[in-house]
Amino acid sequence: MDTLLNPYLNFRDNAKEAMEFYQSVFGGELQTSTFAEYQASEDPAEADKIMHSQLRTEGGMVLMAADTPNSMEYNPGNNFSVSLSGDNEEELRGYWDKLSDGGQTVMPLEKAPWGDTFGMCIDKFGISWLINVAGEAPEGGEDAEDAGETQESKASQ
Repeated sequence: MDTLLNPYLNFRDNAKEAMEFYQSVFGGELQTSTFAEYQASEDPAEADKIMHSQLRTEGGMVLMAADTPNSMEYNPGNNFSVSLSGDNEEELRGYWDKLSDGGQTVMPLEKAPWGDTFGMCIDKFGISWLINVAGEAPEGGEDAEDAGETQESKASQ
């Protein structure tokens, strides 16, 4: 089996709501487990918190999340982004529309200097998303996909 890279998001008390939202965006099967189901906390206030959740789409995307226990520090941050990239413009624009609804557009989804269509948004849960639709390679020879990855790397720093 190949090694997989899966984004794992942490929330304070709304992991279930967030993951149900992401399921409405991407479809797929959502599995959730609470702290109570695994007797993972002695704090009754944490019984219904999500200890682990996983969304797996038909297209093979996997997104994981959990609620942060009350005893642990929680710092919602800007130290990560989730990137969606590919060449199916209709699909990626659909994700963009849903993710940006109720959130904040940081950079509109439009033609980028490297030839792709690229946008950045922060969804209503504070998660930063990068959307890159592969396009024509710019003149000068750099592969559009490589340029997009370079821009995504710079944007997430």
